[in-house]
Amino acid sequence: MIRKVGSGLPLPTNAELEILDVLWNLGPATVRDVHEHLERRADIGYTTVLKLLQNLFEKRLVLRQDAQRSHIYSPAYKRTDIVRQITKGFVERVFSGSGSNLVLHALREERLSPEELAEIQAALDRIKSRER
Repeated sequence: MIRKVGSGLPLPTNAELEILDVLWNLGPATVRDVHEHLERRADIGYTTVLKLLQNLFEKRLVLRQDAQRSHIYSPAYKRTDIVRQITKGFVERVFSGSGSNLVLHALREERLSPEELAEIQAALDRIKSRER
C-alpha cells in the first residue's frame, strides 16, 4: 500500500535512492533480489544492501512483509512523491525557495536541443492556458 507523502518525510541518501530505484522498477523484492540487481551495476555487498533496506524501513520509506524466511520490501511512496520532496528541499536550500530561479539557472547552464526547447515551450504553453 503506497502512502501519501507528508511534509516531514525523511529524504533518502543517494545510496538509499538507488535501492528505491530498484524497488520501483522490480516491485516487491527480497534483499537478495535487490542485491543481485545492484551488483550488475557496481560492486556492493549483500550486508550493505541489507543495512540500506533496514535504514529505509526505519525511515518508513519502504514497507516490509515477513514471508517465511525472507523479508519482502516494497516502496512506501511513489517515485514522483519522493522526487517532489527531494526537489522541494533542493530548491529551498539552493535557490531560497524560488522555483523560477532553479529553472532559469538550468536554462542558462544547459545546451538544449531544439526538441528539448520545444518540450519546454509546450509545457509553458500548457501552464499559461490553465491560468486563463
